[in-house]
Amino acid sequence: MNPLTSVPGAIITGVILAILAMVVIPGGGFGQFNELSLARWFHILSGITWIGLLYYFNVVQVPALAAATADKGGPGGAGIAKYVAPRALFWFRWGAVATLATGLWYLARSANLMGAIMLGMGGESVNLYQLVIGIGMWLGAIMFFNVWVLIWPNQKKILGLTPATDDQKAAARKTALYASRTNFILSIPMLLCMGSASHGLPF
Repeated sequence: MNPLTSVPGAIITGVILAILAMVVIPGGGFGQFNELSLARWFHILSGITWIGLLYYFNVVQVPALAAATADKGGPGGAGIAKYVAPRALFWFRWGAVATLATGLWYLARSANLMGAIMLGMGGESVNLYQLVIGIGMWLGAIMFFNVWVLIWPNQKKILGLTPATDDQKAAARKTALYASRTNFILSIPMLLCMGSASHGLPF
């Protein structure tokens, strides 16, 4: 099987290469299993999937569909709505689940979950790591809520997966757009906090 001809083949090949990297890197190997590193790796992979698709929707698909709709002599956006959007939304919403789950896994196993929930204010002094990662976590939780409560239910109406009138579809487009654009905005400080918690703020 050529791994370049299918998504499952590419994913499997990438995982195999990652395992090989773990074996050949000095200090690695299966005898030194590190659950926190595994959780972080899964969190990064799922986060890239989720946020990458969020950026695709906001920067590429939504503007492209608007241009296709305005182009009265063009092919329109039916192909994107029928073939691309449902698949992208599948990976988008389940990427959000995986990102949240692996993030909570990592924080719980590193004994930082409650501290992050409390924004580092659970002790006598503020824990800076828990404050910064906690802000990122809460922003991510808001974004997760928007995906499953606002974006996906309304996208089902837009795509015809749930019965809806034309007026309901118009309202659904507005709600889904605003929720997605809100997530796009929140992702910028969220990513700042996630990266800065361990590596320092860039100012």
